[in-house]
Order: sequence, then C-alpha cells, then structure tokens
Amino acid sequence: MNDIWAVIPVKESDGAKHRLSGLLSPPERRCLAETMLTDTLDAVAGSRLLAGVMIVTLDPHATALGERIGARIVTEGARDGHTGSVNAGRRLLAGEGRAGMITMPGDIPAVRAGEIDAVLSAHLAAPSFTISPAHDDLGSVPLRFGDNSYFPHLDAARLQGIEPTVIRQPGIAMDIDHPVDLALFLRMPQSAGTRTRTLLDELGVPALLAARGIA
Repeated sequence: MNDIWAVIPVKESDGAKHRLSGLLSPPERRCLAETMLTDTLDAVAGSRLLAGVMIVTLDPHATALGERIGARIVTEGARDGHTGSVNAGRRLLAGEGRAGMITMPGDIPAVRAGEIDAVLSAHLAAPSFTISPAHDDLGSVPLRFGDNSYFPHLDAARLQGIEPTVIRQPGIAMDIDHPVDLALFLRMPQSAGTRTRTLLDELGVPALLAARGIA
C-alpha cells in the first residue's frame, strides 16, 4: 500500500459558500457545504490506495463525518486558511515519516474513488509532485492555494528541480464556489446519484440558475 494520506481542510460551516449568497440563503449554503463534503468523503473512503485520511477542521459536522469514515481529526492550523491547514497536516505527516500526502478540498462532490486512485497511481517516486487541476486551470515546493494556484504550484515544483505530473480528472476538477460552477456540475454525468445533485434539485437550483441566465 502507498503510504500516502489524504489531507482535507474544512472551514467552519457558518458563512460557508458566501459566493453563492445571491442564489442561496445562509442555511441552504451551509447544508450544501455539508452535503458536498459528504459526497467527497464517500469517494475518499472508497479509495483503495490511501493509507489514511486527515481532516483539518474545527467544524463539529465535519468532525462527525470524518469520524464516520475513520479519519484522523486535526485542529492545528484549522483557522489558518486553506494553505495553512494543509501545511499543518503536511508538517504532522512529515514528522511521522509518512511517504507523502494528497490534499483535496471538501467541495468536489463529483469526485470518484477511482479518480483519487488514478492520481495516486500516476504519482512518481520521491521527490515528485503530482497535481490534478481545477476545471479552469486556476484553483488547484511551497503550497499556495486559492483562486489562482495551479500555475504557481507548477512553477514552485520546477524551482525545486521537479517536473510536475499533471493528471486531469473531471470530478476532482469540479470544485463549487460560484453559481456557474453549480451549472457546470449539474451538466456533468457524474453528478447523477450524488447527494449534492439531489439537494440542488430539492432547492430548485436549476430553475434559479436558468432565471439568471446561467446554464
């Protein structure tokens, strides 16, 4: 088995997905964030190649979901943003002598376990860096996550003398932050059968998007 752990940073759900505030109410956005995390963790739990799962969070719901799949819950760095949370997890795993880590956000509900295993299978022997970019090639050595992280991550790896391995996976690529992301997700075949798709249909999101000319 690969000694590679998944590190998933999860912010507290209050105020989640504020970029969708023109479309959904605060309780609806919180429910959406929690549902997307559930779908994401289902895929992580189904991976055959992960050695373990670490969730960096202070959120009670995320903690409960993580414990359900046997994840290790870490609070250190949980309020330091996405990059700070991932770095906190990286330091812990490095201190334990783990071979590597894969980090992913909790808002990729179309991800499948097979995609995660494909990325892990493509990962080369150390020192190496593998990335599966977001659908817009913006989101995604020094780690720096955010809206424009893909190309800086490539540059950072190359500065360390590492040629990155890039593997594109549609489910991993589809993180949801903006209304247009919801429209793209709803058009994906992989959205079918997810809890997130069911919730969006229940909330009438397809009609809300159509009324705003987003499809």
